[in-house]
Amino acid sequence: MNATWTSDTPVNPRFPLYIVSKGRADSRLTSRYLEDMGVPYHIVVERQELEAYAAVIDRRKILVLDPAYQRDYNTCDQLGDTKSKGPGPARNFVWDHAIASGAEWHWVMDDNIRGFFRLNRNLKVPVTDGTIFRCMEDFVLRYRNVAMAGPQYFMFAPRKKAWPPFVLNTRIYSCNLIRNDVPFRWRGRYNEDTDLSLMMLKAGLCTVQFNAFLQYKMPTQTVKGGNHADFYAKDGTLPKSQMQVRLHPDVSKLVWKFGRWHHHVDYSQFRRNVPLLRSDAKIQPGVNNYGMQLQHIEA
Repeated sequence: MNATWTSDTPVNPRFPLYIVSKGRADSRLTSRYLEDMGVPYHIVVERQELEAYAAVIDRRKILVLDPAYQRDYNTCDQLGDTKSKGPGPARNFVWDHAIASGAEWHWVMDDNIRGFFRLNRNLKVPVTDGTIFRCMEDFVLRYRNVAMAGPQYFMFAPRKKAWPPFVLNTRIYSCNLIRNDVPFRWRGRYNEDTDLSLMMLKAGLCTVQFNAFLQYKMPTQTVKGGNHADFYAKDGTLPKSQMQVRLHPDVSKLVWKFGRWHHHVDYSQFRRNVPLLRSDAKIQPGVNNYGMQLQHIEA
């Protein structure tokens, strides 16, 4: 079935949205999709790539990464500047940028997301506007101790299996809605998503991974640019998995599967983290589809 979820009165996210990008002015998958959705955003690039991105993206949407964030970034290793420090510095830059704007939360996304979808009644259907971001924002704002949220990966939610609308207290990857006042920042040359999620969970805070909304992120190493050449072409996946185990040995272990090294994280101990409803939260009975309607497309 060819269809889209389209809102009769679309709403955009209330909080600022950022893409961190490197070497992908040509592909710019996330940027293209947000443009098609009519969702406002900023994209953060390094100074030497500004003109390449400005040739294809409105310059007013482009932020240049302050090199101080790269210089001062905690890579959690001893390699210094011998290889890329990854997207963490840019993610910390946008966190501070969002705070300076007065926002209480912010979105930060990878630059290789090909689309966003709603999973409903065993159908993964693309969305045409930013309403799903507002849905996720409104949900987390009900609670006092939710620190981060985001949509599940498209490939991790097979449509012929029953899924709850959300899962609590697991890792949030690639498309992160982050509360600005939590006392953490991105760190680590690798696996910074997992590390940040675990720091929040160990502090007793909650995360929310939405299965009702999905992101189609391209698999690692399949899109030219990013950190592929620096991270994986020579050393493979072992260093990043070793770093994860070193930072969080109490919940992490090194495993070999699918022909390469991975890290496995046990999130079961964080089931005790219970989201606390705000005293002023108002939850209306019934289903609120935010005006989203399933529209069939003629083949």
